[in-house]
Amino acid sequence: MNSSQGVRMIGTEFLDVAGGRLAYEVAGPKDGPLVVCAHGMGDTRKVFRFLAPLLAGAGHRVAAIDVRGHGESSTGWPDYSPRSIGTDLLALVRHLGGPAVLVGSSSSAGAVAWTTATAAEGEVSAVAMLAPFVGQPRLGLMLRLVKDLVMASPLLWGMYYRSLYPTAKPADLPGYLRDLRATLRGPGRMAAVSGVVAPSEGHWTDCAPRMTCPVLIVMGSKDPDFPDPAAEARLAGEVLRPYAATAEVAMIEGAGHYPHAEMPEATFAALAGFLAGAVRA
Repeated sequence: MNSSQGVRMIGTEFLDVAGGRLAYEVAGPKDGPLVVCAHGMGDTRKVFRFLAPLLAGAGHRVAAIDVRGHGESSTGWPDYSPRSIGTDLLALVRHLGGPAVLVGSSSSAGAVAWTTATAAEGEVSAVAMLAPFVGQPRLGLMLRLVKDLVMASPLLWGMYYRSLYPTAKPADLPGYLRDLRATLRGPGRMAAVSGVVAPSEGHWTDCAPRMTCPVLIVMGSKDPDFPDPAAEARLAGEVLRPYAATAEVAMIEGAGHYPHAEMPEATFAALAGFLAGAVRA
């Protein structure tokens, strides 16, 4: 593994697109192959604080974005669907200069699928989907009520978020959660969280026939968001294999919903060979 020492950090930059302003940060060599990382709902680009330096240290130009309504990006967007977030990611790829490998976590795993489906040929070289939801969760009345309460409260969201690290909670997680709750208390932030999972037209699996680039599915073996994480990962691979150039599955043993933050070295190891192949192609 290459050292991440000396990684170039630009700091927060902004991109204005239709509907609002997107915040992002770039690390790594200016001429490195582009990797765009997008977090899931209720999080910020800082969830890639461990993985981005590893990727940058390996020679990649890594752009981590605050998806619309989250982090330092603006609120008040017309919608927060993965499909719309996918258009934002494509705008960032074009702004920074592709081709790009897209890394999407949780809800943004669906967003990168939409990006890939709408990108011009050659703009997206490969896709890594971290903890993608293949189907729509089916919750009972009580669980739906709890979900609504959690997504209306920064405090409850922080408690739920902590539970998604079942094995190796990062040492800085308490401070990370304090900062995350403070961000989510801002006007319009929890509306954005709810907006990401609000019913919307289409699911990322509808994009599968247009996802012809190589795809890597990364799943934590203890992801509490799935009754059987390995089965969900296999299903994602089965959906994509008829269309994708390759559709690989990497299980991160012991990790939960955020393997890139809970076990970044293991996640990087899973990504490294995949990214090398994508860059060569």
